[in-house]
Amino acid sequence: MSVLSSLGDGLVVAQRNLIKIKRVPELLVFTTLSPIMFVLLFAYVFGGAISGGDPQQYREFLIAGIFAQTVIFGATTTGAGLADDVQKGIIDRFRSLPMSRTAVLTGRTLSDVVNNVIVLVVMSLTGLVVGWRIRSSFTDAVAGYLILLVFAYAISWVMAFVGLLVPSVEVVNQASFIVIFPITFIANTFVPLESLPGPLRVFAEWNPVSAITQAARELFGNDALVAPATVWPLQHPALYTLIWSVLILVIFIPLTTWQFKRAASR
Repeated sequence: MSVLSSLGDGLVVAQRNLIKIKRVPELLVFTTLSPIMFVLLFAYVFGGAISGGDPQQYREFLIAGIFAQTVIFGATTTGAGLADDVQKGIIDRFRSLPMSRTAVLTGRTLSDVVNNVIVLVVMSLTGLVVGWRIRSSFTDAVAGYLILLVFAYAISWVMAFVGLLVPSVEVVNQASFIVIFPITFIANTFVPLESLPGPLRVFAEWNPVSAITQAARELFGNDALVAPATVWPLQHPALYTLIWSVLILVIFIPLTTWQFKRAASR
């Protein structure tokens, strides 16, 4: 089967997943409510204490971190959706159709990119309400959004592997939360790295979540509270993020495809 044919099948599966969101809008509503709550809580409840006296600057510092956390947590939708399809036997139905074997994975991950675009739009509007502004050029701002989506797409393949590996949606949600929650908080998402103690600071400096957050801040022009970087990943955050994204895709696309064949044959 040709690459174009496989891509076409993947787009059909992506359309199926997007139609599901249209028919069950609660999926999108609750996906966006959580990050909106984080913005409001950190901006108005914790912002004054964390910012050290300048809540407005902290809000601009905060939004890129919320963006990064949101798109990474949004990748869990991929794993949960695949686990649900395996449980309900939908994967077996796909196997009976004359379609590419990778179309289910491609379609699932592509539809979640669209979902992340919608969430980022909602988050941007929320950020504007609380005082966030893009202070860079249009091109830089677009690059900021694109790098967030690229990293989220890579993480969605990790979550797809988890969704095919574990037996239920509940386990996917719990397993992903245990991993994603600490890596998004032990980073520069909500506080400057200088405030972290020694070992945690070292981990945060090399944490790819810190790099994607730093890259977004620089591209949006929101780096007023960011101290000069002393480690390579934060000196070149966009490049470091792209290296991680490529590495994740190189490892997890074949690994997830292999696991999909095993899950479909059970």
